[in-house]
Amino acid sequence: MSANKQTSRDKEFKWAMVIDLQKCVGCDTCTVSCKAENRTPPAVSYNVVIEETVGAFPNVRNRNIPRPCMQCDKPPCVQVCPVRASYKLENGIVAIDNDRCIGCRYCQVACPYGARSYDFGLSYEQEMVGYNEVQGSDYGKNHGERNATSVPVGTVRKCTFCMHRLERGEEPACVETCIGDARYFGDLNDPNSVVSKLAANSRAFRLKEELGTEPRVIYLL
Repeated sequence: MSANKQTSRDKEFKWAMVIDLQKCVGCDTCTVSCKAENRTPPAVSYNVVIEETVGAFPNVRNRNIPRPCMQCDKPPCVQVCPVRASYKLENGIVAIDNDRCIGCRYCQVACPYGARSYDFGLSYEQEMVGYNEVQGSDYGKNHGERNATSVPVGTVRKCTFCMHRLERGEEPACVETCIGDARYFGDLNDPNSVVSKLAANSRAFRLKEELGTEPRVIYLL
């Protein structure tokens, strides 16, 4: 995404997402809707659902863990970027200036959640006629027809909580389409918001909290 001028409205919000693992059915609707919304190419997925087995035999069960970008308050990906292409917005979203990104992938290695992908220039053109003619909305501007030399090809990509949708007053695509209503999105600065109340719930936890990254994605166990 190209750097956008922040407004006073951006500073009012502290965006966060809460995901209830008891409601997630592992349908991958979030993955599909995210790819459709952001027109991500092959090998690039901003939202994936990880399946893990919990418990001790014979009392075991599968648990689904959706994994978007954590939008960390202390993002290691930002710290290692040698050209400052990754940066943290005041509304809490971690963004990438793909015009500045040199594709070194240091940030991809530094991310402890595996939430960043490199755009190798692959395409769905054979399966979807016209795919290369329109870029995704998450980059904030029209980069023209997708080809081997166009941005964001050759750079790193990631979830931005569908910031282009937030600017229109809409929820992220994954939240809007979740068939189990497992995802909640809102402003942590508002103590009366659903996400603020759920974040204070005794069931709430964050992935790899011991790393001190302070994720903005919160899970309910």
